[in-house]
Amino acid sequence: MNTKLEAKLKTLPRSSGVYFHKSEAGEIIYVGKAAVLKNRVRQYFQNTRDMDVKTRALVAEIDDTDWIETESEIDALFLESEMVKRYMPRFNILLRDDKSQMFIRIDSKSDWPYVCVTRNPADDGADYFGPYFNGLAVRKALRYLRKVFPHYTKLPKRGNRPDLDVHLGLSPAAEMSSSDYKIVIRKLIRYIEGGRKAIMNEIERDMKRAARDHNFEAAAQERNKLNNLRELQRRIMFGDKEFLDISKDKALSDLRDLLSLPKLPVRIEGYDISHMSGTNVVASMVVFSNGVSDRANYRKFKTKLDHNNDFYNMNETIVRRLSDKNLTAWGQPDVVLIDGGKGQLDAALQARDAREKNNLIFIGLAKREEQIVVHHRKSGVTINSEKLEQLEGRLTTTEDFTLINLPHSTHIVKLLQRVRDESHRFAVSYHTVLKRAKQTASSLEEIPGIGPVTRRNLIKKFGSVRGIHEATSDELISVVGEVKAQTLQKYLVKSEKTNQQ
Repeated sequence: MNTKLEAKLKTLPRSSGVYFHKSEAGEIIYVGKAAVLKNRVRQYFQNTRDMDVKTRALVAEIDDTDWIETESEIDALFLESEMVKRYMPRFNILLRDDKSQMFIRIDSKSDWPYVCVTRNPADDGADYFGPYFNGLAVRKALRYLRKVFPHYTKLPKRGNRPDLDVHLGLSPAAEMSSSDYKIVIRKLIRYIEGGRKAIMNEIERDMKRAARDHNFEAAAQERNKLNNLRELQRRIMFGDKEFLDISKDKALSDLRDLLSLPKLPVRIEGYDISHMSGTNVVASMVVFSNGVSDRANYRKFKTKLDHNNDFYNMNETIVRRLSDKNLTAWGQPDVVLIDGGKGQLDAALQARDAREKNNLIFIGLAKREEQIVVHHRKSGVTINSEKLEQLEGRLTTTEDFTLINLPHSTHIVKLLQRVRDESHRFAVSYHTVLKRAKQTASSLEEIPGIGPVTRRNLIKKFGSVRGIHEATSDELISVVGEVKAQTLQKYLVKSEKTNQQ
């Protein structure tokens, strides 16, 4: 490494961004993205013996490095793609095969364009954006963007039938015209192509205009769009591989030092609650071992009572988790992270204390400002003021709680966000399974001769009414027998004809 490059590496920022490795001739030979530029770029020049042959060849040619800071990981994701297309660096081609490349496809010429992700761009008249080198991040970004730019993800079948995505604001409303829908799609394309700030400014102007005209419903809709885009700016887009790039060991050691923990928090458990208006209430427990998700140890809970009270449900979940039986079978966490603020954390602490496990460390992560929440007396931690200052953090105190505000780029926040987001995803996925099963069971109740046991077997095997409808005669017979299979098929055919009328 030359002296100029060595000095430059010391000035790398802690923000997300895109970096450019250059050869001695000034050629851009590689473009990459990073959650934290300082750690990712410096990683190239450490432990080179553990690198593969192609990466060592890249490092051997690096004479200089530049970077562009971004406000968020999603900005880095899209900017990387733009820069790769612009410069066509030869090591990007060498180090990545076609299977790792993803493209966003939008059939803009259709009356009702839909948006999807594909590995294989085709000459079919659709617009393709990419390539992107992290399929998980692209899919995650598009899921969040649906909240702002509602769109179809497959060829739509528009009609009067109720649609859950429409209800959730993810797909266009039934009354929306094709021309208005295309305006939404064009805004989405502009966002993907880099016009993110301009789009946010437009939404803010529309919000203010609607408020001046006393159209408060429209103003609220634009406000929600703006809030969703700002939330997206704080979201973690990158997966486990990229997270390893920002040094999981550093995140764990910083967390230990900040909270004055007795040891490194090797096992972190995250908890969240999911329900729909108090129905099908479920809770999730996710486990991160040494800073990385450990899915084999995930657990899910269905609460004993459907109850629209997250505090009550969190309390019940922790009581069940800390039973002697589960502690013996699953082990003991080093840190428990609750998805939520003071109320959720307090409910969890009450459950912990009821089980007389006061030695266990419980903290929360409040969504709005990504604040770490600790209870003055009960959380079991002592905040290290020296470490807090080193991390450029600050405290907000109330009568019983302290809120720790850290820069969102710090290792600790990135780690806790990952645990929190994973617990939320796991809870929502389990809730969705139960909801669909209940809907399927309700539909099957109308069929004569199909009792509770048969319904359970059908749901377990096929998952939904659609799955049952698509099953072959032999598959149905293997589950319910020939007579009930014929009854089922007759009912489903009749039901489909009724829906088409």
